[in-house]
Amino acid sequence: MIRLASGLLSFSLIVGAATAGGVWWLESWLDRPGPLSESITTILEPGTGVQSIANQLAEIEAVDNARLFVLAVTINSNRRSLKAGEYTFPVKAKPRTILEMLASGRTLVHKLTIPEGLTKSEVIDLIQSAVALNGMVETAPLEGWILPETYHFSRGETRNNLIERMEIAMQDTLKELWAQRPSGLPYSGPAEALVMASIIEKETGRASERSRVAAVFVNRLRLDMPLQSDPTVLYSLTKGEGGLGRPLTRADLRNASAYNTYLHTGLPPGAITNPGRSAIIAALNPDETDELYFVGDGDGGHSFARTLIEHNRNVAHFRRMRSKARDCGAC
Repeated sequence: MIRLASGLLSFSLIVGAATAGGVWWLESWLDRPGPLSESITTILEPGTGVQSIANQLAEIEAVDNARLFVLAVTINSNRRSLKAGEYTFPVKAKPRTILEMLASGRTLVHKLTIPEGLTKSEVIDLIQSAVALNGMVETAPLEGWILPETYHFSRGETRNNLIERMEIAMQDTLKELWAQRPSGLPYSGPAEALVMASIIEKETGRASERSRVAAVFVNRLRLDMPLQSDPTVLYSLTKGEGGLGRPLTRADLRNASAYNTYLHTGLPPGAITNPGRSAIIAALNPDETDELYFVGDGDGGHSFARTLIEHNRNVAHFRRMRSKARDCGAC
């Protein structure tokens, strides 16, 4: 009995040593640099089993042994926790790194940048063209209620979900900035401030001018003067779906749309584009001036005026500059 017990003990020690050696060897393999000579991106489809995942990783040469990867998954109790998605594995990625990425769902992050001043239609076109998104845009916010910024998403997110996030981002931004506004602004609520911001966004591309443009329009609102903003007339004709393809005419300025701020006083009934945070800040923080007019200065900016006489001089200067530029172009 003593000999049998001694033999069983020796056998157990041998098995234990072999097992420990195997575990040590597997752990060593997990921390060994992998075979990838350059980073690679792959997609693991939902429902893919561990063996199929291991085979796919071996096929793209992310790991050099599919069986060891399956064994590592089993020992580490990750068999049920590997997550589908799109992954980018770096050069010489260790098997342990890959295993941790799949277990944590650290998928490739895509991004989509929405520039300031795009209409709803233009934003939807950008979203539809993002190939990593799923589905179609079935519902969209009202014009102006999409916040221009860079959005991050993983492959498979729906287009509807992304545009909903854009709308929530605008709601949150407008709520935050509206709470910080000074008193006495001629807006009935945050929605009107958003409409003003959309006009400012289309009137000037210069950050240094936004608050000054806002002041002109706020002064006009207080005096019940028409805003006379060309971009609102353009929107009244196109509804934000593409360009007009020609300059505005005097007849355009007489069209009956509620968006025509030459014909109607006050703000138009809705935004004419999706304004950025800076334009909203300008709408809520106009300069303190008594200026009522502005016109292009022929150099990408604007000339501002307090009186119509001064404004007419600025208009004449702008026309001379434009005529000179046309003559130069014909040279």
